[in-house]
Amino acid sequence: MPAPTPDATTPAAPGLARRLGVGDAVVIGLGSMVGAGVFAVWAPAAEVAGSWLLVGLLIAAIVAYCNAVSSAQLAAVYPVSGGTYVYGRERLGEWWGFAAGWCFVIGKTASCAAMALTFATYVTDINWLRRLIALAAVLALAAVNYRGVTRTARLTRILVTCTLIVLALVLMVLFTAAPRHHETAGTSPYGVLQSAGLLFFAFAGYARIATMGEEVREPAKTIPRAILIALVIAIGIYLAVALALLRTGDPASTTAPLASAVDGVGAVWAVPVVRIGAALASLGALLALIAGIGRTTLAMARNRDLPTWLAAVHPRYQVPHHAELALAAVVGVLVLTTDLRGVIGFSSFGVLLYYAIANASAFTQPADQRRWPRAVNVIGLTGCVVLAVTLPWTSAVVAAAVLAAALLVRRLTRGRAGSARS
Repeated sequence: MPAPTPDATTPAAPGLARRLGVGDAVVIGLGSMVGAGVFAVWAPAAEVAGSWLLVGLLIAAIVAYCNAVSSAQLAAVYPVSGGTYVYGRERLGEWWGFAAGWCFVIGKTASCAAMALTFATYVTDINWLRRLIALAAVLALAAVNYRGVTRTARLTRILVTCTLIVLALVLMVLFTAAPRHHETAGTSPYGVLQSAGLLFFAFAGYARIATMGEEVREPAKTIPRAILIALVIAIGIYLAVALALLRTGDPASTTAPLASAVDGVGAVWAVPVVRIGAALASLGALLALIAGIGRTTLAMARNRDLPTWLAAVHPRYQVPHHAELALAAVVGVLVLTTDLRGVIGFSSFGVLLYYAIANASAFTQPADQRRWPRAVNVIGLTGCVVLAVTLPWTSAVVAAAVLAAALLVRRLTRGRAGSARS
């Protein structure tokens, strides 16, 4: 069994403060999962799955569960910041860890911009003003993260609570209304798998829990519990939403299926409530994303896979403040310059590769570190690969090219560093 290497698992001084309990970690995971996706992901998923939408949701939930189990099992042994970046380094080698970390950072950076733009979309229909609002949201939430993880957890708890209240109200309206029958298009096995690939990313937030391993109390116990609790709650929420939508409307016919569903059953008053809920959910997801990316960037910078100045930890607030400032700058540029429609598939490809490496890493763990059989890791790895190939080929090619370029640059820079030392 490979022993944990000091650089990957031992925090550099100064370290991050362990302030979060199980409840805080669960809330951060839910803030990432029950984000804007619960208001928007159903339309494209239903379009390709038709009446088989629930099957697509089941497949996505199974893959998400396998990924969560692998992440929880690894987090119990490597309870530090970085998530699969650290797990890949320890179990498979530093190149696999770098690939996982790079895919996470670039994929989730794009997701940050998407969440900011989603928030702005629900606030205004004016394009130029929408971009300014998105930028303001990025800067405001980056400032919250900068002031410390306890403030992040507190605000995330408020946003998640508001989002769940809105969802509960909407579900009550839809389940008490008379059913509405509608025709659904047929589908194919490929369409069901593609819907699962789209729906999977509504579950992907539990990765943020694993990336914050240095900020939870008793991480070997807290992280595995928080990951599985957050996932089970999210599965229950998504199942209820899917059943409500299929019962009262056609989710494939609109880009805002929840708003259209409540409008269609005569609850016009609930449409603004849905818009508010979507805006709050987007903010919650953005806040959790910023926190998770900052911690993975910190871990990569400690191992010189990113510039070392990104490894700085604020002496007062005890957060990776250089990493979070850099992230805010990059996301700010993105929300001002792109609509991100083509980046969604790119981000999805990166996240699937990230979890594929997590499953492969968990597969190598010996018996004394295992909590679940290796078959779970095999199912998760296979599921990630299968869902990845259902993505648009242009997104997959671009994402693979960016990863290859990063690996090449790392190879060249490491080679030069080795030559200089010799």
